[in-house]
Amino acid sequence: MARRLRYIPPGGALVEITCRTIQGRMLLRPSAGMNDIIRGVLARAARLAGVAVHAPVFLSNHYHLLVSVADSQQLARFMNYLNSNLAREAGRLVRWREKFWGRRFQAVIVSDEEAAQVGRLVYILAQGVKEGLVASPFDWPGVHCAQALIEGTAISGRWHDRTLEFRARRKGLALDPAAFVEQEALELTPLPCWKTLSPEEYRARVLQLIEAIEADARLQQEESGKAPLGAAAVCRQDPHHEPNRMKKGPAPLVHAVAPAVVAASARPTSPFARPIATPRTDSGRARRISSSRSEPFPRGFRFDWLREPASGLESSSTTRRLFRIDAVGAAESSRTQGDSDLEARGPGAQQR
Repeated sequence: MARRLRYIPPGGALVEITCRTIQGRMLLRPSAGMNDIIRGVLARAARLAGVAVHAPVFLSNHYHLLVSVADSQQLARFMNYLNSNLAREAGRLVRWREKFWGRRFQAVIVSDEEAAQVGRLVYILAQGVKEGLVASPFDWPGVHCAQALIEGTAISGRWHDRTLEFRARRKGLALDPAAFVEQEALELTPLPCWKTLSPEEYRARVLQLIEAIEADARLQQEESGKAPLGAAAVCRQDPHHEPNRMKKGPAPLVHAVAPAVVAASARPTSPFARPIATPRTDSGRARRISSSRSEPFPRGFRFDWLREPASGLESSSTTRRLFRIDAVGAAESSRTQGDSDLEARGPGAQQR
């Protein structure tokens, strides 16, 4: 199945990350233990990867993050550490031993426009309220960025060092649970578009956004006549429960407001619209091919195996291509020398 390229422009970008549990089960159901695990793992992942976190929110079956990353490698390191450790620790807590996440995380770049960045912050702040679960972002019993943003405080949690505990158990040492627990803290970073604001002004603007969310929620409740579910009912959910249906939609290529930016991201030559149309990548072979060439392996290339019809060959034949995405997002491809030699020998050589 084709996968969209996780492209980060040169110089870094603001990214909104979404990840959902397997089958939408409530495996992240809020509780004191779960909240402590999420805060600790998130803070440690951000510290080790050097990622700036602007706004996190964790609901019962999915989470959203608004982060700034320098490149796709930093994003991959951060998410690898976060999702792998969350799956182990949260799965241990709710007694879930199977696959934890439904699929790979979705990362969508947010443009430099102030309206686009503030709009994504509002979307994250409204989590739990827009679904009719609680009346205010402050009422959400799970991990939510609203309180930390308003008070200017850090999000702190505990990290359990399982590796150190395992080594101590193998050596037969006395096991003190407190000896394997570390405290981790995460300072939320202001949005790039508001980074010049003073801390007091930044907190005031976030408070205005939250007040608008609460006002919209009250109007919606008056129109529908339905009261919020409530924090207590959220915490009583069965973590293994699978909802009958989930509200999902296609993710945009990029979060933007200006029509020109949205139209540019949808062009076929845009890096946001270029999927990886290959099931596997042989980077080792790409490096070997690069070493045999006079010029170094160009930065930004990916070596992929493509299955496509070729002249004189069967439709299931495999050809090799080098894909390059330049600064303006144009995609180019060139066949390797080995493919040229193969075609020169003719169809008979391929069949043998």
